[in-house]
Amino acid sequence: MALAQEDIEQIQELIRQSILATPEVGNANVRYELELRERTTRVEEELKHQRELMLTGFAQMEKRFEQVDKRFEQVDKRFEQVDKRLDQIDKQLEKQSQAIMDIHQEIKLQMRWSFGMLLGIGGLVIGILKLTG
Repeated sequence: MALAQEDIEQIQELIRQSILATPEVGNANVRYELELRERTTRVEEELKHQRELMLTGFAQMEKRFEQVDKRFEQVDKRFEQVDKRLDQIDKQLEKQSQAIMDIHQEIKLQMRWSFGMLLGIGGLVIGILKLTG
């Protein structure tokens, strides 16, 4: 079964057409792949940019937290100073309270002596008046 010249030419024409059509399909595939790669590259670049922005934001937050920590340390130091000052005031108040108690004891002692002296002198005056009278 031999092919006629006409059939061979028709087959060759079909092959030529498919070859010519194939590069377009191939070019379309290549273009599609290039577009995908370009899009992928843009997405990767944007993701890299977003990552850099996030890292910058995290670094700024870290600095802010450090500043807040320093503030809290300063507040803690201030509270410690206030506590020390209050302790000093408490000690001074205790000293003053003790001084007041000491004065109170002295006044009580002087009142006892005065009362004793008054009774003694009063008894002596009454005794003298009874003897003379």
